[in-house]
Amino acid sequence: MTGSSGSPTPVAAREGQTLRGQSVLLRHANLVRLPHTIFALPFALVGVVLASYVAPITIGDVVWVVVAFTSARFAAMGFNRIADREIDARNPRTSSREIPSGAMSVREASVAVVMASLLFLACAWQLNLLCLALAPVALAWVFFYSYTKRFTRWSHIVLGVGLSIAPVGGYLAITGHWSEPWWMLIALAMAVATWVGGFDILYALQDVSFDRENGLYSVPATFGEANALRIARLLHLTTVAALAIAGLGAGAGVVYFVGVLVAGALLLYEHLLVKVDDFSRLDAAFFTMNGVISIVFLGFVFTERLLR
Repeated sequence: MTGSSGSPTPVAAREGQTLRGQSVLLRHANLVRLPHTIFALPFALVGVVLASYVAPITIGDVVWVVVAFTSARFAAMGFNRIADREIDARNPRTSSREIPSGAMSVREASVAVVMASLLFLACAWQLNLLCLALAPVALAWVFFYSYTKRFTRWSHIVLGVGLSIAPVGGYLAITGHWSEPWWMLIALAMAVATWVGGFDILYALQDVSFDRENGLYSVPATFGEANALRIARLLHLTTVAALAIAGLGAGAGVVYFVGVLVAGALLLYEHLLVKVDDFSRLDAAFFTMNGVISIVFLGFVFTERLLR
């Protein structure tokens, strides 16, 4: 393309994990970066597997949990895209997203968010009354996250807490009550919150200059890249410890704890991919490694359950 002066018109680069195509289905999948669902969905299923030690489980329960998580995440991400549309339009990295690029209207995105929210509430109703009672609270929290980068550097932790609802919700969906001991679910939620918070800090490294110039808050923009990496490492050390504590509370066996060690090793490798002076492998660290971590850990938890 060329501008009126005959010089090339800049075209925004396509973000990673964007599906190619112009259909309505693909537009909505790209709006919420559907492939990113793989990050936390396995942890929702970890909650389901751990709940199966104390309550019966059916295929129907698993289906409702998967649909509930996917619809809640769709609503949260869609809402985030609507709330951030003006910020995304100013950022060269995100200006190609569906709303700022004009591929989708705010009205279309809003309708999709409402429908996804209603589907989430319907799934919670199908599961049990406790899930239905907590569902609006969960939605309110994940919607609230979209505004936090405007006033706090710790928006990464708010996001982590939002996704930590996944394993707790998976457990409550099966049992209908809190865990015994009570701290098992707290530890599991903390593991997911610190895991997500840590990798979101890594992801925010690519927007340090933009955030500072536009008055947005993040750990890297506040403390600098080197300190942000140290904070992310500390959070991920907490992740490994919390997973181990959750396993103790659930009475898990050797296979579970081998899974914790493997998850820790994968997190270490993730941090080796990102250096303070080299973010070229950030996309691999963010998407590929975190998808691998969640799936592999679920595999160990599920194997442990099969052996019991």
